[in-house]
Amino acid sequence: MTNIRRKRLKNGINLYIHPTSKFKTILVQLILHRHLKEEDVTACSLLPSVLQRGCGAFPTRQQLAYKLEELYGSELMADVAKKGERQLVSFTLDIVHDQYLPGEGDLLRKGLSILREVLTDPVLEDDGFKAEFVSQEKEQHEKVIQGLINDKHAYSVERCLQEMCSDEPFGIFKYGSLEKLKVISPASLYAFYRRFLMESPTDLHVSGDIDMEEVVSLVEEVLDFERADVMNIPATLVKKDVAEVRYISEELDVNQGKLVLGYRTGLTYADDDYFPLLVYNGILGSFPHSKLFQNVREKAGLAYYAYSRLEKHKGLLLVSAGIEVKQYEQALDIIRRQIEALAGADINDEEFNNTISGLRNQFLVEEDNPGLIINRALDGMLAGRDEDTESLLSRLDAVTRDDVARVAEQVELDTVYFLTNKGGAQQ
Repeated sequence: MTNIRRKRLKNGINLYIHPTSKFKTILVQLILHRHLKEEDVTACSLLPSVLQRGCGAFPTRQQLAYKLEELYGSELMADVAKKGERQLVSFTLDIVHDQYLPGEGDLLRKGLSILREVLTDPVLEDDGFKAEFVSQEKEQHEKVIQGLINDKHAYSVERCLQEMCSDEPFGIFKYGSLEKLKVISPASLYAFYRRFLMESPTDLHVSGDIDMEEVVSLVEEVLDFERADVMNIPATLVKKDVAEVRYISEELDVNQGKLVLGYRTGLTYADDDYFPLLVYNGILGSFPHSKLFQNVREKAGLAYYAYSRLEKHKGLLLVSAGIEVKQYEQALDIIRRQIEALAGADINDEEFNNTISGLRNQFLVEEDNPGLIINRALDGMLAGRDEDTESLLSRLDAVTRDDVARVAEQVELDTVYFLTNKGGAQQ
């Protein structure tokens, strides 16, 4: 069990307090949840950039930055993420603790007040957001969407997921589409914002050397803005039968081929078998000692990189490799052989022990980063888990090779995506 304190505020915000004396700052993260939907995702991902342009008290980005700087270099950042079939918009405030600043005693209140201003009192014009802000942020957002193709590695992974989950919300790009972006106006974005703030399930995480009752009282006072009944977000679709493996090839002007294999595992962080799956993924492709790195890259010399990763709330496993275009068939064959080896319990002592050690270290490192601590708590909330580091290490240590082989039998290939040069994969 974690030591997280929980309280539901009067306006429906879920407050999570992470008391710790390890850090000299207080980290505040406000997270608003949305269901991934084509009609909302673009506006939802554009919105935080527009809100950060200014607010009633600080109507320009420069004025807002100056005010944060006055609070001893405090930072306010926004981000958009995807966990399962949820789109998450987060506002993160990092502020120095009062106890390290003689004569100060109200920094958290001041920081929360700025967060509230940014969130609830945007700069308006006529019947919507300030047109100049929306226009400029749309230009930047267009570059973000278009920029994906410039990172061929990230592009190939995203395209594999889009093809693999083409009829599922998870296949939607978290930043939306250029088509939807073009039709967003200051008025339409403001109308979405009003719904977004009123109905989105919202979590507030506060991590630092803080007193529970004081923070509850402060947050209820400062973040008391009006809200409505929150929307229901459907559960993420996890289990899906694979009728046949799909092979997708896309041609672009690239020098190096990008091979991505998408597998369905049927397991998420909500399942106890997720921990054997985590070890499975570690043995397969998370570390330098893993099978993909050793056999595909080092021994066969087929890949510039080769790794695997899990989508922990969707039940997917992705294998990604950068290869010479002409070595497509050879690389595909040797990757499949690593998958088959794991299903056949072909796991040596070094692979197993080094993976357990590597995963243990990852869990321990998370304790030294307040952002990762909050992310772990968020993952636990979404999965219905309440795990501290000790319990996670205990679950990890309980995994056996038989457990790994058992979950390996559930891993099923769904989609093979290959980004190749103009001329095709077969050379």
